[in-house]
Amino acid sequence: MSSYPEYLTAPMKQDLMSVGFQDLTAASSVAELLDNTEGTTLLVVNSVCGCAAGAARPGVKMAIKEAVKKPTNLATVFAGVDKEATSKVREYLMPYPPSSPAIALFKNGELVHFVERHQIEGRPAHIIAEHLKEVFEEHC
Repeated sequence: MSSYPEYLTAPMKQDLMSVGFQDLTAASSVAELLDNTEGTTLLVVNSVCGCAAGAARPGVKMAIKEAVKKPTNLATVFAGVDKEATSKVREYLMPYPPSSPAIALFKNGELVHFVERHQIEGRPAHIIAEHLKEVFEEHC
């Protein structure tokens, strides 16, 4: 059961899905992706908060559009909505504490970079995008 009504969260999910993100709603989908996928996977822990709308999602979309090197796979879970999937993602994000929104880059299933909420809050989308493009350049 979601903490938020679908009419509220569906457009927020679609915001990332419209640029190629796979919406992961089950723990098994998360495990399948991160355990069995080669290359790099950008995984966004989506959220209803203002910093997700104002910085995280726009910054991620900008980075994907502008980056020379890009992640192989794009995926997202929605905190407070896809609870089982989000819980599974957080196992892969250990030892980081739960954070949403958050942006993680995995390489062959191993976490290589993590952007926590406190690194997103108060920063404009273009700063998030520039940071991610540097991360992609290094790891993708």
